[in-house]
Amino acid sequence: MEFQIDQRKVGGNNPCYIVAELSANHNQDLELAIQTIKAMKEAGADSVKIQSYTPDSITLDSDKPWFKTREDSPWAGRKLYEVYEKGATPWEWHEKLQRVAMDVGLDFFSSPFDLDFVKKLESIDIPIYKIASLEITDIPLIKAVAATGKPVIFSTGASSEEDIQLAIDTCKGQNNTNIALLKCTSAYPTPLEEVNLSAIRSIKEKYNVIVGLSDHTLGDLVPVGAVVMGAKIIEKHFILDKSIDTLDRDFSMDPGEFKTMVRKIRDMEKALGTPELEIKGRMGNATKYRRSLFAVKNIKKGELLNVDNVRSLRPGSGLHPKYYEAILGKKATEDIEKGTPLSFPLIEEA
Repeated sequence: MEFQIDQRKVGGNNPCYIVAELSANHNQDLELAIQTIKAMKEAGADSVKIQSYTPDSITLDSDKPWFKTREDSPWAGRKLYEVYEKGATPWEWHEKLQRVAMDVGLDFFSSPFDLDFVKKLESIDIPIYKIASLEITDIPLIKAVAATGKPVIFSTGASSEEDIQLAIDTCKGQNNTNIALLKCTSAYPTPLEEVNLSAIRSIKEKYNVIVGLSDHTLGDLVPVGAVVMGAKIIEKHFILDKSIDTLDRDFSMDPGEFKTMVRKIRDMEKALGTPELEIKGRMGNATKYRRSLFAVKNIKKGELLNVDNVRSLRPGSGLHPKYYEAILGKKATEDIEKGTPLSFPLIEEA
């Protein structure tokens, strides 16, 4: 399972696709957003993802209690409208940010939050779409995104199995099978005991799609662990400097942290290798020093091989030890000096 994003292939045996999420970390400052994207490239990201919405795309400007943020969020008690107003990326920035990303060699894509933004994003020809975890039930939005024919990545943070299956079926109903599912926990930051990395394998087996992780934990332990579990996409929030007071600061990585995460992921990919048990590299040299059969005393021609004059020793220059019992009691065909690796021509009727 794999799909193409510009010049990169995602999934299959390809390297993990690492996405740096800008989200609200631009802090309504275009120059900060540009510098952040450049820093993402330096830190080893493959792609930058933004979010495309206005507050009116998501909620109402209302004081009613159900339009307030939930109590377990970093923004507890605030109006949803105010939070989204602070976090929104202006549409006027999109093409500028896309150009910056492309100039430094990053893919650029977005999570749209309404149908109007799908049309706008199509006008600048982004190569892939992301559906945020809380939008996975927005079937009209998913239909519009899938109808573009471009790959669709879903976060599954607030999803039941029925929600996930419906989202996949909706994509397939638009003849779009380029789908990835990211294990996600919609808690900011996410406690380790709520991560459940084991679900990555379950998601891959159940839905037969590319899998990954959208992570909101602190540090890089969980992203690296996700790669072990088979994640082929890692998404992590990125901030240029943690001294900047942004909505997402508390669960974002700065450039140094992100770079360390990328290095650990690449190192883990090297260590994981392939499922096959192969002897290669330096292991090939090690096999030369396995045990084999040697004469441990001088043996005369015609003398019987026995437990006193034959032993299994290192290195592996002689017969395989599996022949030990078979050659006991056989005669030497010539004089064999102590320390000689045994071979079949030295043994009568062996």
